[in-house]
Amino acid sequence: MGLRIHFVVDPHGWCCMGLIVFVWSYNMVLLPKVVLFPHYEEGHIPGILIIVFYSISICCLISLVRASITDPGRLPENPKIPHGEREFWELCNKCNLMRPKRSHHCSRCGHCVRRMDHHCPWINNCVGEDNHWLFLQLCFYTELLTCYALTFTFCHSYYFLPLKKRNMDLFVTRHELALVRVSAFMGITMLVGITGLFYTQLIGIITDTTSIEKMSNCCEEISRPRKPWQQTFSEVFGTRWKILWFIPFRQRQPLRVPYHFANHV
Repeated sequence: MGLRIHFVVDPHGWCCMGLIVFVWSYNMVLLPKVVLFPHYEEGHIPGILIIVFYSISICCLISLVRASITDPGRLPENPKIPHGEREFWELCNKCNLMRPKRSHHCSRCGHCVRRMDHHCPWINNCVGEDNHWLFLQLCFYTELLTCYALTFTFCHSYYFLPLKKRNMDLFVTRHELALVRVSAFMGITMLVGITGLFYTQLIGIITDTTSIEKMSNCCEEISRPRKPWQQTFSEVFGTRWKILWFIPFRQRQPLRVPYHFANHV
């Protein structure tokens, strides 16, 4: 989709991402099998709710895969520095290469990343200028999918009418209570973790500050030009059309902004 493929060789990251894929797959199989389709067949819920569930699930998976394999903004070994922007570049003291200000050297990946926010083991990749928007979409759709699944799990246990047609020969039917409880535990754990992460990401974009800059306290409010939140979000997502901020299978085009605004610290 117009983005460079990027893989990080990190067994720890592979395990974390594998765990996320397992949780997603578990609920993608269990929830429709135990809750959605049986209640739809007995007329308790409309079919549109199943379509919404699968739509959110697909967007969540696409965001995860693209955030994981998209180049976050890795700097080449011999970058071409525009003549009028030399004052906004600096020398990295780890790889001895020139880089734009607000870039950071990732010790796990071994290279500098433009406007790096942090290295996330859950996607086995850095979160930088070119894939930050995908990471935000992943947080959004994960939270939305988790709330959706927890709501149906709760309704299945306490609100919906009991199912009349139950095939007790199926494994999921015989062990339904245990499987649903495992799903609910996964959902609550995921919701608590992703809510905190999503909140810090949103605050960081609104204040135009990366996680690394917050930890190093290198950004002073007096020296930073203030920008409206629409501008900061538009720069991250690469478009001013807000409806496109929610579409994970598009190509991001960086906005043309004054260089001192994009790199001033």
